[in-house]
Amino acid sequence: MSAVSRGRRVGGVAVSLVLVAVALAATLAALTGAGSSLPVPPTAVVADSLIRPGETHFKHLWQLTFGGQNAEAYWSENGDQLIWQSTRDDWPCDQEYVMDLRTGHVTRVSNGKGRTTCGYFYDHDERVFFASTHLGGDSCPPMPDYSHGYVWAVTPSYDIFTARPDGSDLRRLTDTPGYDAEGTLSVDGKWIVFTSMRDGDLELYKMHPDGTGLMRLTHELGYDGGAYFSKDGKWICYRGHHPTDPKDVAEYKDLLSQSLVRPLEMDLWVMRSDGSDKRQITHKAGASFAPYFTPDGKSLIFSSNFENPTSRNFDLYLVPVAGGEPQPVTRDPSFDGFPMFNANGKWLVFESNRNGTQPHETNIFLAEWK
Repeated sequence: MSAVSRGRRVGGVAVSLVLVAVALAATLAALTGAGSSLPVPPTAVVADSLIRPGETHFKHLWQLTFGGQNAEAYWSENGDQLIWQSTRDDWPCDQEYVMDLRTGHVTRVSNGKGRTTCGYFYDHDERVFFASTHLGGDSCPPMPDYSHGYVWAVTPSYDIFTARPDGSDLRRLTDTPGYDAEGTLSVDGKWIVFTSMRDGDLELYKMHPDGTGLMRLTHELGYDGGAYFSKDGKWICYRGHHPTDPKDVAEYKDLLSQSLVRPLEMDLWVMRSDGSDKRQITHKAGASFAPYFTPDGKSLIFSSNFENPTSRNFDLYLVPVAGGEPQPVTRDPSFDGFPMFNANGKWLVFESNRNGTQPHETNIFLAEWK
Protein backbone atom coordinates (compact mmCIF):
# COMPACT_ATOMS: atom_id res chain seq x y z
CA MET A 1 0.00 0.00 0.00
CA SER A 2 1.41 3.38 -0.97
CA ALA A 3 1.96 6.26 1.42
CA VAL A 4 -0.75 8.16 -0.44
CA SER A 5 -3.26 5.32 0.11
CA ARG A 6 -2.36 5.09 3.81
CA GLY A 7 -2.90 8.82 4.20
CA ARG A 8 -6.35 8.69 2.62
CA ARG A 9 -7.41 5.80 4.87
CA VAL A 10 -6.25 7.48 8.07
CA GLY A 11 -7.92 10.73 6.96
CA GLY A 12 -11.15 8.88 6.23
CA VAL A 13 -11.14 7.31 9.70
CA ALA A 14 -10.55 10.73 11.26
CA VAL A 15 -13.41 12.25 9.30
CA SER A 16 -15.68 9.36 10.32
CA LEU A 17 -14.82 9.86 13.99
CA VAL A 18 -15.60 13.57 13.71
CA LEU A 19 -18.95 12.79 12.09
CA VAL A 20 -19.78 10.31 14.85
CA ALA A 21 -18.89 12.90 17.49
CA VAL A 22 -21.07 15.51 15.81
CA ALA A 23 -23.97 13.06 15.63
CA LEU A 24 -23.62 12.20 19.32
CA ALA A 25 -23.51 15.87 20.25
CA ALA A 26 -26.63 16.52 18.22
CA THR A 27 -28.43 13.64 19.91
CA LEU A 28 -27.49 14.88 23.37
CA ALA A 29 -28.61 18.38 22.44
CA ALA A 30 -31.94 17.03 21.25
CA LEU A 31 -32.49 15.13 24.46
CA THR A 32 -31.64 18.08 26.69
CA GLY A 33 -33.02 20.83 24.50
CA ALA A 34 -29.74 22.73 24.74
CA GLY A 35 -28.38 24.25 21.59
CA SER A 36 -31.23 22.88 19.46
CA SER A 37 -34.41 24.14 17.84
CA LEU A 38 -36.45 21.50 19.67
CA PRO A 39 -39.00 22.93 22.15
CA VAL A 40 -37.34 21.41 25.22
CA PRO A 41 -36.17 24.09 27.67
CA PRO A 42 -32.89 23.60 29.54
CA THR A 43 -34.88 23.57 32.79
CA ALA A 44 -36.85 20.47 31.71
CA VAL A 45 -36.13 17.02 33.09
CA VAL A 46 -36.16 13.88 30.93
CA ALA A 47 -39.14 11.81 32.09
CA ASP A 48 -39.01 8.77 29.81
CA SER A 49 -39.31 6.58 32.92
CA LEU A 50 -42.81 8.02 33.39
CA ILE A 51 -44.02 6.75 30.00
CA ARG A 52 -46.52 4.07 30.99
CA PRO A 53 -47.08 0.73 29.26
CA GLY A 54 -49.48 1.34 26.40
CA GLU A 55 -48.38 4.96 25.80
CA THR A 56 -47.07 4.04 22.39
CA HIS A 57 -47.38 7.53 20.87
CA PHE A 58 -44.71 8.95 23.20
CA LYS A 59 -41.18 8.66 21.84
CA HIS A 60 -39.73 10.78 24.66
CA LEU A 61 -41.21 12.66 27.59
CA TRP A 62 -40.05 15.72 29.55
CA GLN A 63 -41.41 17.35 32.71
CA LEU A 64 -41.49 21.16 32.45
CA THR A 65 -42.91 22.27 35.83
CA PHE A 66 -42.39 20.98 39.34
CA GLY A 67 -45.02 21.59 42.01
CA GLY A 68 -48.30 23.40 42.38
CA GLN A 69 -51.33 23.31 40.13
CA ASN A 70 -50.51 23.87 36.46
CA ALA A 71 -53.08 23.63 33.69
CA GLU A 72 -54.02 24.64 30.15
CA ALA A 73 -50.55 25.06 28.68
CA TYR A 74 -50.88 26.25 25.07
CA TRP A 75 -48.33 26.85 22.34
CA SER A 76 -47.32 30.16 20.83
CA GLU A 77 -47.54 30.43 17.05
CA ASN A 78 -43.77 30.08 16.59
CA GLY A 79 -43.55 27.17 19.04
CA ASP A 80 -40.98 28.89 21.26
CA GLN A 81 -43.30 29.71 24.18
CA LEU A 82 -46.11 28.31 26.29
CA ILE A 83 -48.79 30.17 28.23
CA TRP A 84 -50.59 28.49 31.12
CA GLN A 85 -52.37 29.08 34.42
CA SER A 86 -50.76 28.14 37.69
CA THR A 87 -51.17 28.39 41.44
CA ARG A 88 -47.58 28.87 42.60
CA ASP A 89 -45.11 31.22 44.28
CA ASP A 90 -47.48 31.88 47.20
CA TRP A 91 -50.23 33.25 44.91
CA PRO A 92 -53.48 31.94 46.41
CA CYS A 93 -55.16 31.13 43.09
CA ASP A 94 -54.38 30.76 39.38
CA GLN A 95 -52.38 33.41 37.55
CA GLU A 96 -51.17 33.38 33.94
CA TYR A 97 -47.55 32.61 33.09
CA VAL A 98 -45.44 32.45 29.94
CA MET A 99 -42.45 30.11 29.58
CA ASP A 100 -39.73 30.82 27.04
CA LEU A 101 -38.84 27.33 25.85
CA ARG A 102 -35.45 28.50 24.60
CA THR A 103 -34.31 29.45 28.11
CA GLY A 104 -36.87 28.03 30.54
CA HIS A 105 -37.49 31.55 31.88
CA VAL A 106 -40.99 32.05 33.34
CA THR A 107 -42.85 35.39 33.41
CA ARG A 108 -46.13 36.13 35.15
CA VAL A 109 -48.29 38.02 32.66
CA SER A 110 -51.43 38.59 34.76
CA ASN A 111 -51.47 41.28 37.43
CA GLY A 112 -51.63 39.01 40.49
CA LYS A 113 -55.19 39.97 41.38
CA GLY A 114 -58.29 37.79 41.23
CA ARG A 115 -58.21 34.44 39.42
CA THR A 116 -57.28 33.81 35.79
CA THR A 117 -57.90 31.06 33.27
CA CYS A 118 -57.56 30.12 29.61
CA GLY A 119 -54.56 32.02 28.25
CA TYR A 120 -53.67 32.07 24.55
CA PHE A 121 -51.20 33.79 22.21
CA TYR A 122 -52.31 36.00 19.33
CA ASP A 123 -51.14 38.83 17.06
CA HIS A 124 -48.22 36.64 15.89
CA ASP A 125 -47.11 36.13 19.50
CA GLU A 126 -46.88 39.87 20.14
CA ARG A 127 -49.76 39.64 22.60
CA VAL A 128 -51.67 37.16 24.77
CA PHE A 129 -55.24 37.07 26.01
CA PHE A 130 -56.75 35.38 29.07
CA ALA A 131 -59.79 35.58 31.33
CA SER A 132 -59.52 37.23 34.73
CA THR A 133 -61.77 38.18 37.66
CA HIS A 134 -59.53 40.99 38.91
CA LEU A 135 -62.05 43.76 38.17
CA GLY A 136 -64.43 41.97 40.55
CA GLY A 137 -61.95 42.12 43.41
CA ASP A 138 -58.27 41.80 44.25
CA SER A 139 -58.75 38.55 46.18
CA CYS A 140 -59.59 35.12 44.79
CA PRO A 141 -63.28 34.43 44.12
CA PRO A 142 -64.79 32.13 46.76
CA MET A 143 -64.46 28.41 46.13
CA PRO A 144 -67.64 26.53 45.19
CA ASP A 145 -69.59 24.70 47.86
CA TYR A 146 -68.93 21.00 47.27
CA SER A 147 -71.42 19.82 49.89
CA HIS A 148 -73.90 19.00 47.12
CA GLY A 149 -71.34 17.36 44.83
CA TYR A 150 -68.55 18.38 42.51
CA VAL A 151 -69.19 21.64 40.65
CA TRP A 152 -67.30 24.23 38.63
CA ALA A 153 -67.65 27.96 39.23
CA VAL A 154 -68.48 30.10 36.19
CA THR A 155 -67.69 33.32 38.03
CA PRO A 156 -69.63 36.33 36.63
CA SER A 157 -66.66 38.68 37.04
CA TYR A 158 -64.60 36.79 34.45
CA ASP A 159 -63.81 38.96 31.43
CA ILE A 160 -61.21 38.49 28.70
CA PHE A 161 -58.12 40.71 28.81
CA THR A 162 -55.11 41.15 26.58
CA ALA A 163 -51.51 42.03 27.41
CA ARG A 164 -48.02 41.76 26.02
CA PRO A 165 -46.20 38.51 26.88
CA ASP A 166 -44.23 40.37 29.54
CA GLY A 167 -47.47 41.39 31.29
CA SER A 168 -47.43 45.04 30.24
CA ASP A 169 -50.19 47.00 28.47
CA LEU A 170 -53.11 45.14 30.07
CA ARG A 171 -56.39 45.92 28.27
CA ARG A 172 -59.97 44.73 28.63
CA LEU A 173 -61.40 42.87 25.62
CA THR A 174 -64.92 41.90 26.77
CA ASP A 175 -67.29 44.05 28.82
CA THR A 176 -70.63 42.32 29.36
CA PRO A 177 -72.40 41.08 32.50
CA GLY A 178 -71.65 37.45 33.31
CA TYR A 179 -68.98 34.90 32.54
CA ASP A 180 -66.65 35.48 29.55
CA ALA A 181 -63.76 32.99 29.34
CA GLU A 182 -62.36 29.88 27.62
CA GLY A 183 -61.05 31.81 24.62
CA THR A 184 -58.83 30.34 21.88
CA LEU A 185 -57.62 31.72 18.55
CA SER A 186 -58.04 30.50 14.98
CA VAL A 187 -54.77 29.57 13.26
CA ASP A 188 -55.10 32.47 10.82
CA GLY A 189 -55.47 34.85 13.77
CA LYS A 190 -58.79 36.29 12.59
CA TRP A 191 -61.18 34.88 15.21
CA ILE A 192 -61.40 34.23 18.94
CA VAL A 193 -63.92 31.58 19.98
CA PHE A 194 -65.04 31.76 23.61
CA THR A 195 -67.79 30.87 26.10
CA SER A 196 -70.10 33.54 27.44
CA MET A 197 -73.18 33.97 29.64
CA ARG A 198 -74.13 37.25 27.94
CA ASP A 199 -77.46 35.84 26.69
CA GLY A 200 -78.31 33.92 29.86
CA ASP A 201 -76.80 30.51 29.08
CA LEU A 202 -73.28 29.15 28.58
CA GLU A 203 -72.95 29.44 24.81
CA LEU A 204 -70.11 29.68 22.30
CA TYR A 205 -69.41 32.91 20.42
CA LYS A 206 -66.69 34.13 18.11
CA MET A 207 -65.31 37.60 17.55
CA HIS A 208 -62.35 39.29 15.93
CA PRO A 209 -59.37 39.90 18.23
CA ASP A 210 -60.33 43.57 18.52
CA GLY A 211 -63.79 42.60 19.82
CA THR A 212 -65.72 43.31 16.62
CA GLY A 213 -67.76 40.90 14.48
CA LEU A 214 -69.42 39.12 17.41
CA MET A 215 -71.40 36.01 16.35
CA ARG A 216 -73.27 33.52 18.53
CA LEU A 217 -72.56 29.93 17.47
CA THR A 218 -74.58 27.67 19.81
CA HIS A 219 -78.19 27.92 20.99
CA GLU A 220 -78.94 24.67 22.84
CA LEU A 221 -79.68 24.80 26.57
CA GLY A 222 -76.62 23.62 28.47
CA TYR A 223 -72.91 24.16 28.79
CA ASP A 224 -70.91 24.62 25.57
CA GLY A 225 -67.24 25.43 26.02
CA GLY A 226 -63.58 24.58 25.63
CA ALA A 227 -63.65 25.25 21.89
CA TYR A 228 -60.83 25.14 19.30
CA PHE A 229 -60.60 25.80 15.58
CA SER A 230 -59.30 23.21 13.15
CA LYS A 231 -56.04 24.08 11.42
CA ASP A 232 -57.85 25.17 8.24
CA GLY A 233 -60.30 27.27 10.27
CA LYS A 234 -63.36 25.55 8.80
CA TRP A 235 -64.42 23.61 11.90
CA ILE A 236 -64.68 24.07 15.66
CA CYS A 237 -64.55 21.29 18.25
CA TYR A 238 -65.93 21.75 21.75
CA ARG A 239 -67.34 20.06 24.83
CA GLY A 240 -71.05 20.16 25.52
CA HIS A 241 -73.77 18.95 27.85
CA HIS A 242 -77.40 19.59 26.90
CA PRO A 243 -79.83 18.25 29.50
CA THR A 244 -83.28 17.20 28.27
CA ASP A 245 -84.81 15.37 31.22
CA PRO A 246 -86.94 17.89 33.19
CA LYS A 247 -85.17 17.06 36.45
CA ASP A 248 -81.74 17.56 34.85
CA VAL A 249 -82.86 20.79 33.21
CA ALA A 250 -84.11 22.11 36.55
CA GLU A 251 -80.84 21.21 38.28
CA TYR A 252 -78.79 22.83 35.51
CA LYS A 253 -80.77 26.05 35.71
CA ASP A 254 -80.64 26.10 39.50
CA LEU A 255 -76.87 25.67 39.55
CA LEU A 256 -76.39 28.23 36.81
CA SER A 257 -78.36 30.78 38.85
CA GLN A 258 -75.60 30.28 41.46
CA SER A 259 -72.87 30.63 38.78
CA LEU A 260 -72.13 26.90 38.97
CA VAL A 261 -72.18 23.91 36.63
CA ARG A 262 -71.81 20.22 37.36
CA PRO A 263 -69.31 18.89 34.78
CA LEU A 264 -69.88 15.18 35.33
CA GLU A 265 -71.48 14.51 31.94
CA MET A 266 -69.93 16.03 28.82
CA ASP A 267 -69.38 14.86 25.27
CA LEU A 268 -67.45 16.20 22.30
CA TRP A 269 -69.02 18.05 19.40
CA VAL A 270 -67.90 19.63 16.15
CA MET A 271 -69.53 22.32 14.03
CA ARG A 272 -68.60 24.51 11.10
CA SER A 273 -66.98 27.80 12.03
CA ASP A 274 -70.27 29.61 11.41
CA GLY A 275 -72.12 27.35 13.88
CA SER A 276 -73.82 25.13 11.30
CA ASP A 277 -73.69 21.32 10.92
CA LYS A 278 -73.35 20.53 14.62
CA ARG A 279 -72.51 16.90 15.24
CA GLN A 280 -71.89 14.91 18.42
CA ILE A 281 -68.66 12.90 18.22
CA THR A 282 -68.58 10.96 21.50
CA HIS A 283 -71.45 9.23 23.29
CA LYS A 284 -69.76 8.15 26.49
CA ALA A 285 -70.50 8.12 30.19
CA GLY A 286 -68.56 10.52 32.35
CA ALA A 287 -66.88 13.74 31.26
CA SER A 288 -65.04 14.14 27.97
CA PHE A 289 -63.43 17.54 27.55
CA ALA A 290 -60.41 19.51 26.28
CA PRO A 291 -60.69 18.42 22.62
CA TYR A 292 -58.07 19.53 20.12
CA PHE A 293 -57.78 18.71 16.42
CA THR A 294 -54.87 16.61 15.22
CA PRO A 295 -52.82 18.55 12.62
CA ASP A 296 -54.46 16.67 9.73
CA GLY A 297 -57.90 17.61 11.05
CA LYS A 298 -59.11 14.00 10.92
CA SER A 299 -59.18 13.24 14.64
CA LEU A 300 -59.58 14.84 18.05
CA ILE A 301 -57.30 14.31 21.01
CA PHE A 302 -59.13 14.81 24.29
CA SER A 303 -59.33 13.93 27.99
CA SER A 304 -61.98 11.68 29.53
CA ASN A 305 -62.83 9.39 32.43
CA PHE A 306 -65.36 7.35 30.43
CA GLU A 307 -63.62 4.07 31.31
CA ASN A 308 -64.41 4.76 34.99
CA PRO A 309 -66.90 7.64 35.04
CA THR A 310 -66.97 8.07 38.82
CA SER A 311 -63.19 8.33 39.15
CA ARG A 312 -60.61 11.07 38.77
CA ASN A 313 -58.61 8.89 36.40
CA PHE A 314 -58.71 10.97 33.23
CA ASP A 315 -56.69 9.76 30.23
CA LEU A 316 -56.00 11.19 26.79
CA TYR A 317 -57.68 9.57 23.79
CA LEU A 318 -57.88 9.92 20.02
CA VAL A 319 -61.22 9.71 18.22
CA PRO A 320 -61.90 10.20 14.48
CA VAL A 321 -63.93 13.31 13.65
CA ALA A 322 -66.01 11.00 11.47
CA GLY A 323 -66.88 9.07 14.64
CA GLY A 324 -65.72 5.80 16.13
CA GLU A 325 -64.37 4.26 19.28
CA PRO A 326 -61.79 6.39 21.14
CA GLN A 327 -58.30 4.92 21.35
CA PRO A 328 -56.19 5.55 24.46
CA VAL A 329 -53.08 7.72 24.32
CA THR A 330 -52.19 7.80 28.04
CA ARG A 331 -52.50 5.08 30.65
CA ASP A 332 -51.38 6.75 33.88
CA PRO A 333 -53.73 5.87 36.79
CA SER A 334 -54.30 9.53 37.70
CA PHE A 335 -55.13 12.66 35.67
CA ASP A 336 -53.94 13.50 32.14
CA GLY A 337 -55.57 16.43 30.38
CA PHE A 338 -55.46 19.62 28.28
CA PRO A 339 -53.56 18.23 25.27
CA MET A 340 -52.37 20.47 22.43
CA PHE A 341 -50.18 19.67 19.42
CA ASN A 342 -47.65 22.16 18.14
CA ALA A 343 -47.98 23.39 14.55
CA ASN A 344 -46.16 20.49 12.89
CA GLY A 345 -47.71 17.82 15.09
CA LYS A 346 -44.38 16.46 16.33
CA TRP A 347 -44.83 17.65 19.91
CA LEU A 348 -47.69 17.33 22.38
CA VAL A 349 -48.00 19.38 25.55
CA PHE A 350 -50.36 18.18 28.28
CA GLU A 351 -50.81 18.23 32.05
CA SER A 352 -50.62 15.27 34.39
CA ASN A 353 -50.61 14.21 38.03
CA ARG A 354 -47.85 11.69 37.28
CA ASN A 355 -44.72 12.13 39.38
CA GLY A 356 -46.48 14.51 41.77
CA THR A 357 -45.02 14.93 45.25
CA GLN A 358 -48.29 16.22 46.77
CA PRO A 359 -51.92 15.12 46.36
CA HIS A 360 -53.48 16.55 43.16
CA GLU A 361 -50.21 18.20 42.09
CA THR A 362 -50.45 18.81 38.36
CA ASN A 363 -47.49 19.56 36.12
CA ILE A 364 -46.81 20.30 32.47
CA PHE A 365 -45.32 17.54 30.33
CA LEU A 366 -43.96 17.61 26.81
CA ALA A 367 -44.04 14.51 24.65
CA GLU A 368 -42.25 13.85 21.38
CA TRP A 369 -45.01 12.29 19.29
CA LYS A 370 -44.71 9.21 17.13
